[in-house]
Amino acid sequence: MTSATKEPYNEFGLFHENIAEYGLNVSPQPAVTRIEFELEDARRVSALRWGAAPPKIVFVHGSAQNAHTWDTVCLALGEPALAIDLPGHGHSSWRDDGDYSPRSLALDIALIIEKYAPTARLVCGMSLGGLTTLALAYQRPDLVSRLMMIDITPGVTPEKAKSITDFVNGPQSFASFDDLIARTLEHNPTRSRTSLRRGILHNARQLDDLSWVWRYDRRSHPRRDPGTSVAAGRWEMIERLACPLTMVRGGVSPVVDDADVAELMRRKPDAVVHLVDGAGHSVQGDRPIELAALVRHEL
Repeated sequence: MTSATKEPYNEFGLFHENIAEYGLNVSPQPAVTRIEFELEDARRVSALRWGAAPPKIVFVHGSAQNAHTWDTVCLALGEPALAIDLPGHGHSSWRDDGDYSPRSLALDIALIIEKYAPTARLVCGMSLGGLTTLALAYQRPDLVSRLMMIDITPGVTPEKAKSITDFVNGPQSFASFDDLIARTLEHNPTRSRTSLRRGILHNARQLDDLSWVWRYDRRSHPRRDPGTSVAAGRWEMIERLACPLTMVRGGVSPVVDDADVAELMRRKPDAVVHLVDGAGHSVQGDRPIELAALVRHEL
C-alpha cells in the first residue's frame, strides 16, 4: 500500500484476514452491523452489533482504539455481542467539551447499552474502557451483572503507561500509509504486521491529499504529571462493586504490576485475576484467542 492513490475502505471486508491469521473455522461474512444511538445533545454513540440475538457481552475499547479491536475475539466467540465506539473514537461523535473522563464516558455508553444490551451477562472493558466500565458498574449496577477489566486498575500512573502514551501522543498525521505503519510497528512489538495493518485501517482515515490521520480525538488521551495516579479515587468503586470482578493482565505489559494486583485483592478479595502470557497492554490484540476463552468462561 502506498500514498499514490486513494485507498478504498470497507470496515466489514477484512474479517477474512482475522480468520486466516488465527486459523478460525468461521464464516468470513459474520452477522455484524453498525448501529448508532443518538444522545440528547444530538451526539451519536456508534457500535458494532454481532449477531441478531440480544447481546450476551458488551465490549468497550481503550483510549485511541475503536470497536474493531475486538473483531478476532468476537469471531472466535461466535456469541451475540455489542462492541462500542467510545465518544471521540471510531464512528462515535466527539465531545465539544473534551471531557473524556471515565465518568462522562460511562454516562454516554449507558444509554446505548440500556437500549441494545440491557441483559448482557458480561461487560468487558480494556484500559480507558476498563475504567469506564468500572464507573458504569458503580453508576448503573443494573447494566453490569459481571465486570471484566483488561490490563487496568486505578493504580495506573504515567510512568507505567509511558510506552502506550509515547505512541498515542505522537504525530497526528502521516504523509503515507507506510509512514503510519512503520511508527505503529515500532511501538507495538508484540503484534503481527497484518494485525497492525488491519487496526490502522480501522483507526485512521485517508484525506483528499492522500495523507493519513488518526480517527480519535487527541483530547481523549490527556497528558498527566509524573507520579500521579490516573484513577486512584476509583479504588473505592472497586470496594463497592455489587457484581463479580475479573481482571485480565497482560504478561509483558507494564501497566498493571504486582502491587496493583495486591491492592485489587485487598479491596475486593473475591476478584479473579488472570495473567495472559505473551500479551502486552492490548490483550485482545496480542492474544485474542486466549482472551476469548476467558470471556467464554464468564458467560
